Parts: sequence; structure tokens; C-alpha cells
Amino acid sequence: MTPVKKVTKAAIYARISSDQTGEGLGVQRQLKDCRKLAAERGWTVAEEYVDNDTSAFRGKARPAYERMLADIESGSRDAVIAYHQDRLTRRPIEWEQFVELCDRAGVEQLVTVTSDIAFGNDNGMLIARITAAVAANESDRKSARIRRKIAENVELGLPNGGAQRPFGFEDDRMTVREAEAQIVRSLAERFLAGESVRSLAAWMNASDVPTTAGGTDWRTTTVRGILRSGRIAGLREHRGQVVGAAAWPAIISPEQRERILLTFASRQASGRRAPRRYLLSGLLKCGKCGHTLFSSSREDRRRYVCLSGPDHGGCGRLTVVAPPVEGLIADAVLLRLDTPQMADTLTGREQHDDKYQILVDESRAVEDKMNELTDMWTEGEISRADWSRARKTLEARLEAARRQIALLRGTDTLSGLVGRGSELAAAWDTLNLDRQAAIVRAVLDYATINAGTPGARTLDPSRVAPVWKL
Repeated sequence: MTPVKKVTKAAIYARISSDQTGEGLGVQRQLKDCRKLAAERGWTVAEEYVDNDTSAFRGKARPAYERMLADIESGSRDAVIAYHQDRLTRRPIEWEQFVELCDRAGVEQLVTVTSDIAFGNDNGMLIARITAAVAANESDRKSARIRRKIAENVELGLPNGGAQRPFGFEDDRMTVREAEAQIVRSLAERFLAGESVRSLAAWMNASDVPTTAGGTDWRTTTVRGILRSGRIAGLREHRGQVVGAAAWPAIISPEQRERILLTFASRQASGRRAPRRYLLSGLLKCGKCGHTLFSSSREDRRRYVCLSGPDHGGCGRLTVVAPPVEGLIADAVLLRLDTPQMADTLTGREQHDDKYQILVDESRAVEDKMNELTDMWTEGEISRADWSRARKTLEARLEAARRQIALLRGTDTLSGLVGRGSELAAAWDTLNLDRQAAIVRAVLDYATINAGTPGARTLDPSRVAPVWKL
């Protein structure tokens, strides 16, 4: 009789497919029973490997399982303990791979809380293979039932489950949680008014708004997901597409959500980043050469500078200190908000979604043509001269579309502000830089900065020549 080897480096493996609470209680129960079994057999456990909230049927990555396999192959594990065979795998082919690996590594003992499996015993392996096949079939049937349930929920506009409730709704995923709904409405209004997603995430963190998981660490991806979600507009989505009205109430209107999506699209089309330290980034031009001024700092002094060189193309002979010109432009914008011409200009622009979408689609189509044009030149199908002529035409079309998009976006940005310039001026310093820049961009196309008097210590207002959009 072959003596049984003493186990000194056993591996315990635990897994649960769905952890609804996120507390890992299922795997903790498995680990407790596996530890008890190891103690009863007098085995020394070298390491516990845990994959929580991970399916063994869908072929998803299981980091702990893969690490255990690597340790078995290296010879650093001499036995495996699991709660049940299906915790290791529900796929017959994966089971055979596991057995082959253990055989190569000389691991002869696999025990579960419910049974022992003898790798060298034909009957034991037959039962194990049948168990793996039954587990796979049950997983397949369970997946089919889940798919049918999801399809039924989609048809009825009902929600599916999930580990975390959606922000703005109670645990039933149907009832609006009003305190969070107010935050969602603020997010939507501030985003449409010009704030960036990064700014909104920072506001949520600074305000200690709790996430649905109980933390206060808001990421831009999470905030972006909330804003883009059809759920907050009372729309049922399936695989990223709106399929109909939802059974739960809306927090914002579908029209408002559509404007949010269009704003995302237009920001992506423009490729313009939100300003951080400079209010007028990209809005100032050199009066000497016409090139855009770049933000630049020297020690603690913020400036706008015409930069020369191949990457910038300016003359390099004009500089203006940032705070005075920013204050001058901001004051001019706020004064302009109170003019009758501003109210007249915005009249009739509030129903612009259809035109907005047409312009966004046009800008995307032009960008596709520009990419196609570049590919044609790369492949030698057209000459560089042909590429240059065609590109200039496309660039002009793209710039025209983007200008019109910017004009239409100004309607949302300036909503409720026209005629309130003096009131807004009193609160200007309380607005964050994103909001200030959005208001300025909605009104100002650009401003030319002309040369000043050498040695002057103050900004001469005559140096600044604004060109207004509105």
C-alpha cells in the first residue's frame, strides 16, 4: 500500500459568482468550512486563493485561480481544498486542463467539503467529469433563464438587478431618492451651462456627496456615466441603446438628456480642453501676426504670449499680462448680457436640437473625410498638392460647423443670464473657472491684442479689440 504523502503546502480556493452586497460573505463561509476540513486532516494551508463576484462559467479572468494554477505548476502546492468541485470550474474542458496540470505537478489530492476526488482512480475521475458536465449544463440553463428575464424586463421597462443601486434611486431601482435626484439635476444644469465633467466630479468630492457604495471618491467616468444615462431621463436602455420608456419616473426630461448627449458630441468634435488656470485660453490673437496667443507663466506671473517656432508659428513679439485682460473681457461680456441686442439675438434659438444634431453629424462626416484623405495620400493615391487643396476645403467646412455649434451651445450656457449681467458680476468671483470660461466663450468669438506702449505698467483698454459671437 502506497503511503499517503504528508500535505504541507495545501491551497484553499473559494469563489462566488455574484456578490450582491459586496461584503464577501459567501466566500467567507466557504473559507471557514475549507479551513475546518484542512484542520481535520492535519494539512498545513500555504495560501488561500479567493475570486469574489466572478463567474467560472463565462470564461472571465479569475486572477486568484490563475495564480493558484501557476503555484501548482511550480511545485509549491501539494493539495487543493475547495468547498465544491464547481467552485473550481463549471466548464468540462477547464476541468480536464486542471486535472492534467495537477497530474504533471504530482498533486494527487483534491478534497472538497462535499467529497474527495482521487485523480488516479478511474471511478473517481468519471464521477468528477459527470459532475463538471452537470454543473456546465446547469450554468447554461441558468444563463438562459436570466436572458429571458432580462428580455421580459426590457419589454416592460423594468430594471434589472446589480450589485449597486443606481444613483438617484432607491434600492428597488424604481423609486426616486429625492436628495440624490436634486444632485443629478444640478449636474445636468451645470454641465449644460459649460462646466466640465472633471469640475463636476471635483465638486461632488468637495461636497462629500456619498456614492451608492458609501464612499466619497467620485471619478469623472462615474459622473459621465450618470449624465449620459437614459435612466435619469426615464428611458429604458439595453446594451447601450434606448429601447423605450421606463417604468420608473424621470429625474430630468428626455429633451434635456438629448442636449447633454449633443454637448458631449460637440465637445469631442472640437477637441477643446476645459481651461484650468487661464480664462481666455484659445480666445486671444496677436495683433502683429494674427496667431493665437498661448498661456504662459513666469514665476508667479500669468501671461498670454505669442510664441514663435515650428510648433507655434507666431512672431514671438507680443505679451500681455493675464489678470488685467481677463478682467477687462469679463466686464465687457457681463455688460453685453444686459444689452437689448443680446436678448434679440437669442430670440428663436431655444428650439435648436435638430440643427444642433445636423451640425454635429456634419462635423463628424468632415473629420471622416479628412482621415480618408490622409489615408489616400499615405497610400500614394493622390499627390501632396491634391491632399493640401482638399484638406483646406474640408478644414473650412469643419471650422464653419464648429462655429455654429458653439453659437447654439451658447443658448444653454446663457439660459437665465441675459438681462442679469450686473447681478452676475457681483457673483462672478464665486463661479469656478469652467463656468466663467463657458459664459465668455458663449459671447466672445475672439479678441485681438494689439501692441502696447513700451514700459507701460497698466493695460491700455484700446489694445483689446473683441469680436463678438452674440
